Amino acid sequence: MKHIILTGLIAIAVIATQTRTSEACTGITLKAKDGSYIVARTIEWGGSYLNSQYVIVPRGHQQQSLVPGGTDGMRFTARYGYVGLSVELEQFVVEGINEAGLSAGLFYFPGYGKYVDYDSTQKNSTISDFQLVSLILGNCKNVDEVKETVRQVSVVSIDPRSSTVHWRFADAEGHQIVLEIIDGKPVFYENKLGVLTNSPSFDWQMTNLNNYVNLHSGPASSQTLGDVTLSAFGAGSGTLGLPGDVTPPSRFVRAAFYQTSAPQRESARETVMQCFHIMNNFDIPVGIEFAVGQVPVDFPSATQWTTATDVSNRAIYYRTMYNSTIRCIDLKTIDFSKVKYQTAPLDKTQEEPVQDIKIR
Repeated sequence: MKHIILTGLIAIAVIATQTRTSEACTGITLKAKDGSYIVARTIEWGGSYLNSQYVIVPRGHQQQSLVPGGTDGMRFTARYGYVGLSVELEQFVVEGINEAGLSAGLFYFPGYGKYVDYDSTQKNSTISDFQLVSLILGNCKNVDEVKETVRQVSVVSIDPRSSTVHWRFADAEGHQIVLEIIDGKPVFYENKLGVLTNSPSFDWQMTNLNNYVNLHSGPASSQTLGDVTLSAFGAGSGTLGLPGDVTPPSRFVRAAFYQTSAPQRESARETVMQCFHIMNNFDIPVGIEFAVGQVPVDFPSATQWTTATDVSNRAIYYRTMYNSTIRCIDLKTIDFSKVKYQTAPLDKTQEEPVQDIKIR
């Protein structure tokens, strides 16, 4: 067990010390006409395979946090059952939803924020940043309880080389917040827009949206320039100036624009499918984040998986770089008082399926 944990810590440290632009995540939020509330996100890392799994956690499951140099951080027990998706180690749940309808997700936040320094005398109330999602999903039912829980713990990094992260939390009432730890203190932002990417800070990203006040859906109107009439070349000319690169600020603007211009669908399932179509625009091809000839891995995409979580109806959907088929785990079909703790790889095989069409 210690060897497995050490391997996972090394992998996380390696992620932290390679190119920062590889740490990319994009999140959006949509609401259906029937009131269903959906949060979706991607997770990117072009440096290595993240060994992602889904994790089923029953009520009463006990965990203990990793801390710098050991495995003896705070112990915590799940009051609520939940389903999560993990990276590297099954303990590192980075996206999930619990039976009370609280969604939680971790997003990289490199170069910004600062956790408290680890104090071994406070280890019983200290949790690693990569295990905060598990603590929250197991013990909170809404964003108010998230705030209270976070204020009672110290969040630390397991390895000093690793990137800081920030978090998105959304509850069944439609409230959504972003948590960033600045100078060792938790800072909460109300996220009315429902978009999140990476660095810089959330408040900077919201201010930056003002630079794109001219953008609108549909065609741009013809303009005159002296005696010359300027006309759009084609559809969508109102989006001229929408940033198309993969940096976090550009993805934030693009996600905000695509999300708010999307027509509202009738049902939760239709809205989930709409989220996946929008998230197609944020797939990052392998290679674009690295210098020519320096791509470190051989797999299909830097976007390793994408999720859409139906917070209202307690279901999490996902697809991966190896299989575009959308799969669903419906929490309403799980008895969290009886189900056993279990994990499984997101993909049984690391090969993209192709269906041959037989013509006679």
